[in-house]
Amino acid sequence: MTSVDLYTDQLVIDVSAQDILFRQARTANTFTDEPVSDEQVRAIYDLVKWAPTSFNQQPLRVVLVRSPEARERLVTMMADNNKAKTRTAPLVAILAADTDFHEHLPTQFPVFPQAKDVFFTDYAVREASARLNAGLQVGYFILGIRAVGLAAGPMAGFDAESVSAAYFPGGRSKALVVVNIGRPGPDAWWGRLPRLEHEQVFSTV
Repeated sequence: MTSVDLYTDQLVIDVSAQDILFRQARTANTFTDEPVSDEQVRAIYDLVKWAPTSFNQQPLRVVLVRSPEARERLVTMMADNNKAKTRTAPLVAILAADTDFHEHLPTQFPVFPQAKDVFFTDYAVREASARLNAGLQVGYFILGIRAVGLAAGPMAGFDAESVSAAYFPGGRSKALVVVNIGRPGPDAWWGRLPRLEHEQVFSTV
């Protein structure tokens, strides 16, 4: 009996949803040429925007790279092994952390609107919090892509400083991940890689 058989009944979403979001989903390396619509992107965000962040700060910022010129410029900033798949993916998204997220706290965290000035006046504190919470939102975003039936190809192999300057002018947002999005193409997946067992990750005190 596998761990799936042992623990599936502990989960409130059905097995097919579990598989779509986690067990059968993998990073895609090739895609078909089927386009990704703005409606699909809006559906992704309309779902994942509800996931939690500290102080409800929501620092994630996204640039959708749709024009050929913007795509080719981005390709020049990618690591060599990421260039071809970034050039051919139906849609590419650049996910960044807004270090001035605190400007929105008076409306987004109205239970304590003073949080903006009490906790986040120091830039180093703000940047660390933005990166942590935008990182959480990156994970939610990937799950959202899977939830609409698409595949994600997240990549950290790129010149983050150049990408930030080119696609998030003004200096307030720092690029974290570039994500290729679309329907998986031929030979899109590596074989399923192993995962650490529960006993290797958890301890009890």
